[in-house]
Amino acid sequence: MTREQAALGILGALSICHLLNDMMQSLLPAIYPILKTTFGLDFGQVGLITLTNQLTASLLQPIIGTYTDKRPLAYSLATGMSFTLMGLLLLAGAAHYAMILAAAALVGLGSSIFHPESSRIARLASGGRHGFAQALFQVGGNAGSAVGPLLAAFIVLPHGQGSIAWFSIAALIAIVVLVRVGTWYKGTGRRIARHHDAIATPVGLTRARVGMAITILLLLTFSKYIYLASLSSYFTFYLIARFHLSVQSAQLHLFLFLAAVAAGTMIGGPVGDRIGRRYVILWSILGVLPFSLALPFANLFWTRILSVIIGLVLASAFSAIIVYGQELLPGRVGMVAGLFFGVAFGVGGLGAAVLGELADHSGIVFVYRVCSLLPAIGALAIWLPRLEAAERAG
Repeated sequence: MTREQAALGILGALSICHLLNDMMQSLLPAIYPILKTTFGLDFGQVGLITLTNQLTASLLQPIIGTYTDKRPLAYSLATGMSFTLMGLLLLAGAAHYAMILAAAALVGLGSSIFHPESSRIARLASGGRHGFAQALFQVGGNAGSAVGPLLAAFIVLPHGQGSIAWFSIAALIAIVVLVRVGTWYKGTGRRIARHHDAIATPVGLTRARVGMAITILLLLTFSKYIYLASLSSYFTFYLIARFHLSVQSAQLHLFLFLAAVAAGTMIGGPVGDRIGRRYVILWSILGVLPFSLALPFANLFWTRILSVIIGLVLASAFSAIIVYGQELLPGRVGMVAGLFFGVAFGVGGLGAAVLGELADHSGIVFVYRVCSLLPAIGALAIWLPRLEAAERAG
């Protein structure tokens, strides 16, 4: 097996584990209707579950990314997945609301370790195709997020909360695969990392301009993930309230949206390698604005179509944002990945909590009308500097 084949195998393994990781994480919002009914929760309490899960991940991810940039730990990924396993088992047996929050925190902790470190290893295995590698890694996660609600609809809904324990098998499989990834990193990966550190060069911008660009990227991530929080956490409730769908039918609509997100992610990375990440970032966020504005006023047929278009277009931005940020700060790959994954999780969690309170007071349809304006923040991408390293493939 050549080095290139081995590296592609590592990318595939990371993508599969990302699928399993995010599939398990997506079970949490997918079973919100069950938890809401079983424990008598209001929308605010539902939002607090998401907030607990995603803040646990977001607060730790930049710290873990910074630490592993300086002191890489070969088997940290397998360790992180073990926390996810414990969270799933606790969620399956949770008897009261506090246990649900604890389970959500454990799953978030596992994610806080998994995302920055696996993103860093994916870049090492990229062979210079950074956008492709980041997209392949991320598409696994988005595919997992799409599959999770589907599995919840056909497994957890019919069999109840306890059936979540069955998904611990996925966590065990991921742990085994990640041990193999850790072994690759311990040998080949570390040699590649030392080579990358030796040839890393600054982008030729002042510290102020780099800071401005990072701030813009964070604001774009804010707009993207607040809007995604409105869809991933409350889309089923919106469909049930507006169109009187069953829970299972609403979950299938959520699956269509999340599948579109997965497809959009895979498209965005290679396109960014080819035409420049700045253009992908600009048009994927701002370009979704007409569709987001139309969504709250559409009938069921057009709601289905618009949600798929929104997922495809909006999702193409994130891999480009990650790689663009890594180009801005060479040598700090894990920190950048942890920062943006962390902000994405934290903003999504905070957004879910705030939007849940807003839904309780003003209705779920009003939430979608407010959130439809968020993609307008994408216009800030016009002020991103043009980077030579970000405008060519590899």
